[in-house]
Amino acid sequence: MSFFTHFFGVSWQQMQAKVRYRILILTLLPILLTLVSLVFITIYWNISYTGKQLFMMVKADLSVAENTLLQVQVRQENQLERVVTSWAFQNDFRPLLSAEKFSSEKSNVTEATINHRASIDAFLLLQKKQLQLDYLRLISVADAAEDPDLRQILPKINGLLPYSGLMVLPPERLARIDPELAPTARIPIVATLRSQSTTQTVEERGLLSRSLLPVPDLEGKVAWYLDGGILFNRDTWIVDHIRDLVYDKGTLPERSIGTVTIFLDDVRISTNVPLKFPAHEGEAPERALGSLVSDEVKEKVLVNGEQWINRAFVFNDWFISAYAPLEDVRGQRVGMIYTGFSESPFIHNYLLNIIELGTILMLVLLVSGLLVYRGAYSLLLPIERIHQVVQAVQSGRNIRIGALDLDRDNELSNLAEQFDSMLDLLQSRNAQIQAAAEQLEVKVAERTRSLHDKTLELQSNVALLNETRQQLVTNEKLTALGELTAGIAHEINNPTAVILGNMELLRYELGDNADVVKEEIDLVIQQVGRITTIIRSLLQYSRPGEFNAPLEMHSMTSIIEEMLVLVRHSIQKQAVVLITELNATCPVQVNKPQLLQVLINLVVNAAHAMDGKGRIWIRTYDWLQQGVPIGVKIEVEDEGVGISPEQLGRIFDPFYTTRKDGTGLGLSLSYGIIKRIGGTIEVSSTLGKGSLFTMGLYREAKEERQNSPYEGLYFAGNYNEMSGE
Repeated sequence: MSFFTHFFGVSWQQMQAKVRYRILILTLLPILLTLVSLVFITIYWNISYTGKQLFMMVKADLSVAENTLLQVQVRQENQLERVVTSWAFQNDFRPLLSAEKFSSEKSNVTEATINHRASIDAFLLLQKKQLQLDYLRLISVADAAEDPDLRQILPKINGLLPYSGLMVLPPERLARIDPELAPTARIPIVATLRSQSTTQTVEERGLLSRSLLPVPDLEGKVAWYLDGGILFNRDTWIVDHIRDLVYDKGTLPERSIGTVTIFLDDVRISTNVPLKFPAHEGEAPERALGSLVSDEVKEKVLVNGEQWINRAFVFNDWFISAYAPLEDVRGQRVGMIYTGFSESPFIHNYLLNIIELGTILMLVLLVSGLLVYRGAYSLLLPIERIHQVVQAVQSGRNIRIGALDLDRDNELSNLAEQFDSMLDLLQSRNAQIQAAAEQLEVKVAERTRSLHDKTLELQSNVALLNETRQQLVTNEKLTALGELTAGIAHEINNPTAVILGNMELLRYELGDNADVVKEEIDLVIQQVGRITTIIRSLLQYSRPGEFNAPLEMHSMTSIIEEMLVLVRHSIQKQAVVLITELNATCPVQVNKPQLLQVLINLVVNAAHAMDGKGRIWIRTYDWLQQGVPIGVKIEVEDEGVGISPEQLGRIFDPFYTTRKDGTGLGLSLSYGIIKRIGGTIEVSSTLGKGSLFTMGLYREAKEERQNSPYEGLYFAGNYNEMSGE
């Protein structure tokens, strides 16, 4: 659809909305589907048919390569026969036979025998070079019978006819035939993609195409053998000859290369597969000798003995490939022969065909669209007029379609008249609705204003009721708590005084014997002291007015330093590090002993929250509003266990504690002390990371701001100066 968007300058949504484009699409859709189907059928046929043709072609190429390899062996046999029947060979061979017969009768080797044998060896060396053989030698029947390699061929010789076959020999046996064969056969193994990893680094064996021709004596009996052949290792003539036969110019697309390879097992020992593809212009490509065949091909061809006709990964690229196994004279699979050509040029041609088909499709679609559009223009023009009027009415303009220059019986003309009538009726109805809506808006505004006023009054009454109820509940609790604590303090103080007096008398009466129970006496006195402390806390909490002390201006730094001296005695046995950052300069109006009590309580609580080990930060800084200091901020931060959100709303409640030996009054008293002078306490905490308490003290205490220092203690939702996570 991007074609229509570009050509007509409209979006897909606009095309869906306009009838003209719908008609155009419906008209072009069969053409488009037909062309697309034709393209896909053509592509499928091209890929399917051409792929089969490629596999058939490479299979035929493999047959040519196999026949050529057989012809090489036939050629070797013919060459050996020509050597034996040549005048030069017979001229030295017949005297050699006579000399040997004479030597056997005399039981010694004559000089004539040596000379004739030397002449034959020189002649064979010359023939080896001329015939392009890798070795050519004359061997006696006795020596042939002792040679373990030739013993595999001798039973296959029929009379005086030659026999040829493939043979794999290790380096020492190659050297026994010809010393130059072993170094030539040595090929380093090259690591290859998609092949099995191997620990072998060098292939030292050689693959020979070996021919053995019986040479008869004067009596027609076989007395000698002419042994000759070709070493496939590093040989280029055979694979290049097969390639030139199979992949002549014009048989493959441009940039496609045809290759032929002879394998010894899975190692390329003779190939024209390039090491780098494509090679630089004018540069002879290096051959991928020593590279390995892929695992899939090795399994099917070498292990199963089947042909491979398919695409295969050859060294570093995909080729249309054909492999066939090679068997030696014993009928065992010793290697493979391969023919193939690169796949990428054919894929490139496929893509070009697809692009050409797509271009033709777009051109046909463009021409069809223009023809359909021009043919339908007279029909679509009235529709466009109706569409424009609809858009104008939607934007608020008051226009009508009017005459369309069509017959009265035309469906579009009838539609235009009905639409204009509908617009007139709609305009009349809209006017009525507008008048009714204006009246309704006036009434709604009046009712809304009245309801808003009553809502504000109700909210004010509810807030006042909540405040009054909370204050009554607080006062009732404090009154009951004050009476209870006063009675408890009176009843407990007298027994504790008696206990302390009697413990001192007991220590005095026991004298030196008191050392036996000294620990128990000290424990009793300590616990009585704890009882006294709890009673004082209860009295201070229930009757705060009796404990009010005068307020004086103090420097916060000196108070913090004094607190550090006092608190170190309490935490000296704990691994707690106190870190101070004292930056406050503004003096504040406080009661020094009470503020020390609050600070010590916060530091000791922080030490308990860290289980007696960790760091505590104490920071002070000026409390600024619009750049003017109005007091001091004090922060006490620890890296303890933190406070859960459920506990955070109750930590300032009286008697709420999470410690086994706590009274639950420390933070409540601290809260009361700070609130009595108009200060603030904020707390934030994260479980597992620690807590931060922040106190705000004004330069001048604001006692008149609070009717009761305990307001908000019991109402977690009413902490105006306290926050937490």
